Amino acid sequence: MEDAVFVGGGGPSYGEKQHLRLGYANRHGLIAGATGTGKTVTLQILAEGFSQAGVPVFMADVKGDLSGLAKAGSADHKLHAPFMERCGKIGFEDFAYAGFPVCFWDLYGVQGHPVRTTIAEMGPLLLARLLDLSEAQEGILNIAFRLADEEGMPLLDLNDLRAMLVWIGENRGDLSLRYGNISVASVGAIQRRLLVLEEEGGAGFFGEPALELADLLRVGPDGRGQVNILAADKLMAAPRLYATFLLWLLSELFEDLPEVGDPEKPKLVFFFDEAHLLFDGAPRALVDKVEQVARLIRSKGVGVYFVTQSPDDIPEDILGQLGNRVQHALRAFTARDRKALRLASETYRENPAFDIETAIREVGVGEAVTSFLEKKGVPGMAQRTLVRPPSSQLGPIEAAEREAVVLASDLRAKYAQAVDRTSAYEMLKARAEKAAAEAAEAERAEEEMEAREREYRAGRRYTGKRVSRSTSGASTRRDRQSESFGEAMGKMVMKELTGTTGRRIVRGILGGLFKAR
Repeated sequence: MEDAVFVGGGGPSYGEKQHLRLGYANRHGLIAGATGTGKTVTLQILAEGFSQAGVPVFMADVKGDLSGLAKAGSADHKLHAPFMERCGKIGFEDFAYAGFPVCFWDLYGVQGHPVRTTIAEMGPLLLARLLDLSEAQEGILNIAFRLADEEGMPLLDLNDLRAMLVWIGENRGDLSLRYGNISVASVGAIQRRLLVLEEEGGAGFFGEPALELADLLRVGPDGRGQVNILAADKLMAAPRLYATFLLWLLSELFEDLPEVGDPEKPKLVFFFDEAHLLFDGAPRALVDKVEQVARLIRSKGVGVYFVTQSPDDIPEDILGQLGNRVQHALRAFTARDRKALRLASETYRENPAFDIETAIREVGVGEAVTSFLEKKGVPGMAQRTLVRPPSSQLGPIEAAEREAVVLASDLRAKYAQAVDRTSAYEMLKARAEKAAAEAAEAERAEEEMEAREREYRAGRRYTGKRVSRSTSGASTRRDRQSESFGEAMGKMVMKELTGTTGRRIVRGILGGLFKAR
């Protein structure tokens, strides 16, 4: 089938070919099984099949084994003879060794192209999940994003977020009236979580140039889809960062890609290895977001395949949306294991030829119980399937070979060097420097004024009065002296008139006047 990915052979003698139809590959899927049962090889052969069909793939390489996709397998490999025997058993006549167009990525920028995004693109919900914040702390984080948007301050890296949180703490009095109580303790707790994230190596993840989704969706000149491999062996030491990054990537695909309905083949197939890390301890709001993305991203032409040990690692609402399934062996040593095994068997369409629960418990390495969607999206009958051998190298490639692939990539120049443009940190720093300069200038002016005042007071103590060189001032003093002399003479005359001599003069004058009449 040219419109399908060949997975292996089923039926009593494994001669019935089992295919995953490309038209239903965006209906999502599940790959489950205990450790060592062959999940990694299943991932490898599915990636090969999708790439060969022109469908790009994104997958996390938890153990480092998937890097072998970049190199063709060899007839000198110790498993060559068993591979050929298996190909004959399942009727895989077209088998040939081949390498595939691989692009290596790494959040730490060591084993592949650096993967970056900005704080703003991550958003407060996923960032709160990444930092494991409480509800109150998440509220303050939302305030930081809101203020950054209102003030036109881009949040690009951890320095930007730290600076914004410091500014919020310093202005919490005014901001509390608008957004509610802002606790210094909560701000400090967020800052400590950011420090822990930085110690785990997360600082390099936030910044620019940010990852462009188009660079994951490329198809080569030969028509094969690009196989994007994220180095996750070291990243697994920070499981919350790993899960949050993959969920962010899914969210970005959901928001940016256009609606395409049911295409003939997916635009991208996304493998989420160690999927239980996404749901362990996740708040309900985050689980709801994953469910929403899983339900709606199908119409964007993206297929999501969760890879985990047991199906009960996936919430039921999400598990019910996974139409294509590859179930490797499950161990049933405890009561919980037996319950998980029973629940896993109940999710398959029954096959009267065998008991599904027994088959899941008994299938060997490289064998699985499979069920793929058929025409009109109807679940296919469960089959015991012998998975085909990989065409690419089984196991990891050498470090030098990986480095050669990275150096030869045309994306190296685009992502190798980090860019630090003006953002919230620089803007707030400029504000603080301006305010400090203005405060220093005001303090200097005040000191100069106080110095002049001290000099003036010192001069008064020395001369007894203030001396002015102004001529108008001298004229004013003369007027004051004239006025003072006239006032003194008037007072003397009035005193004499009110005395004995004054009374005599008045009587003489008045008497003369009356006599004259």
